[in-house]
Amino acid sequence: MTRRVRQKGSQSNEKSKDIIESNSEISAAECCTSDSNCNVDWTTLPDDTMIQLFSSLNYRDRASLSSTCQTYRLLGSSACLWDSLDLRCHKFNSSVAEALSSRCKNLQKLRFRGVESANAIISLQARGLRGISGDFCQDMSDATLSMLAARHDLLENLQLGLDACQRISSDAIEAIAFCCKKLQRLQLSGVKKISGYAINTLAQHCPQLVEVEFVDCENVDVVALGNLSSVRYLSVAGARNLKWDSASQVWSKLPNLLGLDVSRTEINSAAAGRLFSLSQNLKVMLALNCPIFEAEVSNISAYNRKDRLLFALFNNIIEGLTLLSSDKTENKRELFSYWGKLKNKDKRLREIICWIERVLSHSLWHIAENSPRTFDDFWLKQGVSLSLCLLQSLQEDVQERATTTIATFLVDDDEIATVNRGRAEAVLQDGGILLLLDLARSCREALQSEAAKAIANLSMDPRVAKAVAENGGINVLVKLVMSMNKFVAEEAAGGLWNLSVGEEHKSTITEAGGVKALVDLIFRWPSDGDGSLCQEHAAGALANLSGNYKCSLAVAEAGGVHTLLMLAYSSKAEGVQEQAARALVNLASHGDSNTDDNSSVGQDAGALVALVQLTSSQHEGVRQEAAGALWNLSFDEKNREAIVAAGGVEALVALIQSCSNFSQGLQERAAGALWGLSVSEANSIAIGQEGGIAPLIALAHSDIEAVHETATGALWNLSFNPGNAVRIVEDGGVSVLVHLCSSSTSKMARYMAALALTYVFDGRMDEIVLVGSSSERNSKTLNLDGLRRLAFKHIEEFLHTFTDTQTFSTVVTSLSLTTLAHVAEATHIQEARHLRCSGAEIGRYIAMLQNSYSILKACAAFALFQLTMPRGRHAMHHTSLLQNGGVARVLRVTAAAANSTLETKVYAKLVLRNLELCHSDASISSICE
Repeated sequence: MTRRVRQKGSQSNEKSKDIIESNSEISAAECCTSDSNCNVDWTTLPDDTMIQLFSSLNYRDRASLSSTCQTYRLLGSSACLWDSLDLRCHKFNSSVAEALSSRCKNLQKLRFRGVESANAIISLQARGLRGISGDFCQDMSDATLSMLAARHDLLENLQLGLDACQRISSDAIEAIAFCCKKLQRLQLSGVKKISGYAINTLAQHCPQLVEVEFVDCENVDVVALGNLSSVRYLSVAGARNLKWDSASQVWSKLPNLLGLDVSRTEINSAAAGRLFSLSQNLKVMLALNCPIFEAEVSNISAYNRKDRLLFALFNNIIEGLTLLSSDKTENKRELFSYWGKLKNKDKRLREIICWIERVLSHSLWHIAENSPRTFDDFWLKQGVSLSLCLLQSLQEDVQERATTTIATFLVDDDEIATVNRGRAEAVLQDGGILLLLDLARSCREALQSEAAKAIANLSMDPRVAKAVAENGGINVLVKLVMSMNKFVAEEAAGGLWNLSVGEEHKSTITEAGGVKALVDLIFRWPSDGDGSLCQEHAAGALANLSGNYKCSLAVAEAGGVHTLLMLAYSSKAEGVQEQAARALVNLASHGDSNTDDNSSVGQDAGALVALVQLTSSQHEGVRQEAAGALWNLSFDEKNREAIVAAGGVEALVALIQSCSNFSQGLQERAAGALWGLSVSEANSIAIGQEGGIAPLIALAHSDIEAVHETATGALWNLSFNPGNAVRIVEDGGVSVLVHLCSSSTSKMARYMAALALTYVFDGRMDEIVLVGSSSERNSKTLNLDGLRRLAFKHIEEFLHTFTDTQTFSTVVTSLSLTTLAHVAEATHIQEARHLRCSGAEIGRYIAMLQNSYSILKACAAFALFQLTMPRGRHAMHHTSLLQNGGVARVLRVTAAAANSTLETKVYAKLVLRNLELCHSDASISSICE
């Protein structure tokens, strides 16, 4: 499966009103599980109880519940319920902000995504905001940031990143300094230049500034940073063009500096040593992924003194962290959660640990995001454990970033969707599955989304997928698919897509309600925007489930056939079309065992028209799946003729004429669809007249077994018609069939090539050639006698590959049923049991038994033997046609004729044996009935 496993977030395309629609995951049925529950008057519950209930809901559900009655409206507007707001997973604009403004007068913390949301914050009228955190702010301008600062002068925490804020300059930083004098924490990412004047303005006007993070910035005035005397925590991770000689001298004089993050910079060992030796209070330095420093230093013990720690990739970070505190825990994976829960912890130590969590989670995320195929040794030795440790942090943003890191480092290559098995196994062995599933059950939608993505990526490994299923992961993902949050539903559907690859998980997904949830998801968001990923993931999961017979029934029952057809026909997204068409392929593949689904796909209004049109899609994957669906559908006679009526012959011939340079899958399925249609002689004639023979001959020349086998099958059907036989000869098909007959690695391809050659040279084509040119083409000079001798020579050689002269001679002279059975088993082609011939074809083989060419007699007898082999899928059909034609007498004469070859006599006897056995089986079946 092809999916992109890792997606970067983007803004939702829901309409504004969606932001206050219900997102409750508690259904009416769940609430009313007993008579006592149904009789509860919820409005009589104490206010404190109801406020506690409200606090467990996301803000969108709070708004929805508040609209039910006056009592709930008052309770739902309580200030304690609206002190924080997370808008990252929702479309947020001015109209939505105005709708929420009455509840946000006491709003303290706000998280948003994108510049549109940033512009809308003003409309919330939340003048008392203390904290603003924004993601995907690459388009935010100085004007927008300056406006935010001016309207929220009580800000204590301002974070913009982790992506680059490319349009923000020092002017906006100066505006922040002038307006937000209570600022304690400032984080900016990717600013091109931060001038000394801007930093000095911060130092002058923000005396409470404790933490500064200028991450991935191109130019930062290092001397001016030395004036931030109040700063205790400084991060310049990823900053370029820093002058480290100067920086180490100046920063070492910062009187309150406790923590310094220089990860991903060009710091050298001398600068690091100088900072530690000269600084009075510096306790922790992070220098992760610093190439120059790592090249110069292999042991950092010299830099560590009592209560001073330096962390790099080549030392044990978790062991180092345990030195920070006298409080120990036996389970080091729970280090951060253990410290966070201690009641009597030193306030300064708690502050340091919280800072370490934040900068460490940022560094791990950056390594995973930008170096997916490297650092494998680091991840296996300590990176996985560190990330799982951070999952248990009490800081929400740290939890989310650690979850994103896990989802990211699992993937080696986005384009081909390959998971790193070693890292996935490490997460499994370290207990990461249970941790991620617990986070996926969280009421925080952003965390749900990231946890679902990590679970989805882990589930690409079969062993880990099994663990996910065994720990209840399927039920968790099915519930998340029902979420009204697009990002959550999208990632959860991706998880079911990956899990549904395993046959053992398909029934569990279906029993958990996954099929209906996936079908419903397809309609929840439009496919012309970001909703297409939801639809692609849902259709991909349904495609996998449809490969299982019982699950395919559930898909049909849930309305999946019509839904998938709608997607295949109307979606403009390549991935959606491809997965919808693939699902239709699987639904149609059950054939005789699932006629309801097969009939539904074929008879749904416009279905075949849609599939025929998709064969001309601009995207190869869509064309391939559409051709595959038509191939499966063509086994049903009604579908076959409906495909032709919808223009299927013209479309498929056009497809096969253009697919010589495309993938094996497309070539095989295009040839297969024509093979299926050519079962009907009328369709066969149409394919020949449309120009389908020449490209099939080209595909039959392919070195790929699956391709040339399928193309040979189509040519076998087409050669039954004398006009097509002439075209095969004219287009050089005889030499290709001769080559296949003797050299193909597929026994079936050799068999069908031999049968095609017998059709071409059994005499029916000769009349057309003698008459001259047909109305469609000019006659070509043909050396029929020479081609016939060549064909017969190779047919004979093909038959000889099955001949054991001594055993065959025994069969002719003996009536031993044991010997006959032994020969039958030794010469039977297993794959031939799936072939089905019409009455006209069976009649043609019977006629060949009386042909003057001995090799045609032998090949005809061999073909009838293969087609009537007991327990073959269509053996009863073929024996019925033979018995109705009175063939027994002809077979006996052939077996006894002196001029019949050894092979002819043996295969004639084998056909007679098969007729008797099938007759006995039919009689027994009749008695049983």
